[in-house]
Amino acid sequence: MAEAPTDTQDGEGSVELGGYQQELQRCLGSFQVFAVSFAFISVAVGIFATYDDVLLTAGPVGIWLWVIAAVGQTLVALVVAQFAARIPLSGSSYQWASRLANPKVGWGFGWLTFCYLAVAVVASDNALASQALMPLAGIGPDEGTARLITIVVLLVQAVLAVASTRIVSWINSAAVGLELALVVVVVIALIISVAVTGNGAAGNLTSRGVTENAPDYFAVGGGLMIAMIMGLATLVGFDSAANLAEEAKDPFRTVPRAIVGSVVAAGVLGLLFLITLTVAIDDIPRITADGSPVAAIMRDQLGPVMERTLLVAVSFAFFGAGMVIMVSCSRIIFAMARDSRFPAHRLMRRVNPHTQTPIPATILIFALGVVLMVALPGAALLELITAGTILPAITYGSTIVLYLAVRGRLDRKKGAFDLGRFELPVAICALVWTLVALFVLVVPREALVSVVIVVGLLLVGGLFFLVMLKFDRQALETEPGDVRAFDER
Repeated sequence: MAEAPTDTQDGEGSVELGGYQQELQRCLGSFQVFAVSFAFISVAVGIFATYDDVLLTAGPVGIWLWVIAAVGQTLVALVVAQFAARIPLSGSSYQWASRLANPKVGWGFGWLTFCYLAVAVVASDNALASQALMPLAGIGPDEGTARLITIVVLLVQAVLAVASTRIVSWINSAAVGLELALVVVVVIALIISVAVTGNGAAGNLTSRGVTENAPDYFAVGGGLMIAMIMGLATLVGFDSAANLAEEAKDPFRTVPRAIVGSVVAAGVLGLLFLITLTVAIDDIPRITADGSPVAAIMRDQLGPVMERTLLVAVSFAFFGAGMVIMVSCSRIIFAMARDSRFPAHRLMRRVNPHTQTPIPATILIFALGVVLMVALPGAALLELITAGTILPAITYGSTIVLYLAVRGRLDRKKGAFDLGRFELPVAICALVWTLVALFVLVVPREALVSVVIVVGLLLVGGLFFLVMLKFDRQALETEPGDVRAFDER
């Protein structure tokens, strides 16, 4: 297998090989790159936001579906890491498909990723406002207030994102460190509390709770299947490290390790958190009926002070996750724009020479968030956010299909992440898993509107694609840089 030239092993020359200039600041170390992926996943945030759905649809026993989701998403991460170890350019799957298939296919990957990330920013910050900041401030549920707070949070994140990637990485690393410490401390504290007080039961781990007599519990699209969404909605975004590959030191090694390591760490930590939370439930019907069951369990077992501590830490984790998503989305816009494949590309490709960040692309994400907050009614906003769980499944499945199609001619980097002889069976298993995950997400009746929204987003992208074919076809037919730089052709 061909190896990259020695001067590109640390990633310093990979941007030039891709046909670009190094405009972004390469300042992210190994832990900071890991923190990018882990913050996007955010175990505490994901469980905090979806645990109530599991109790309502499948009962406490539904937490074991987390294991299936964690194993499946780890397989996907292994395939994604194979690409990240070979093409360390901002834009992740957009770049991989553009250079290994063709620019038209790559554009489709880029549009899917952009839609997902743009929606995910709003979803994360709106959840931060309604589920963490408002309860902390003693503000009752109010959609208008939540939307206003969401816009303020988006603005703060945008200011930090354009100021410096280094500042973003510091804040994000601190948020991840706090989240890791908090989950570990909470797990230990809950175990001690249950052992001392006797409030709680190991039998909760096999209980169906309030769904005991549900007639469609095991049906396709029924309660048990719906509970899988907790893992599918949480264990995503691990590829965000690849979107910042041009800002990572030694990306051939650090980025793929961050992708796989973040999923494995989140999977293990999340399972421990879920088990201890579930065992600590003293009254299953009461906790299920609570709008925030994780906080209620903490309050019952550890008191109101610990509950508020949890909310503070979760707020910080929410904020870090939202900021990472915004930065990741700005990089996919920047990557597509510098290839003239994004609306207003001459503006969106600009990088400020002082901050070394793509300011127009970041402002666009903030503006889209404001539009969604102001224009969409509550029900439509909820459906749009739900649609955001379907988009990554489509993207991951497409990425695996691409990998299976081109793996035979992928370059191998000495010392970089490589599955070796296990790559084919892992990729096939990952593809089967993504098909199962997509089935789980689209089959429930409640998913119909979300599916329609996804189709609508794809149609909007398709219209812009047709405009490009008519007025700027060359942008979709040529690729910058050495076309042989990242494969064996």
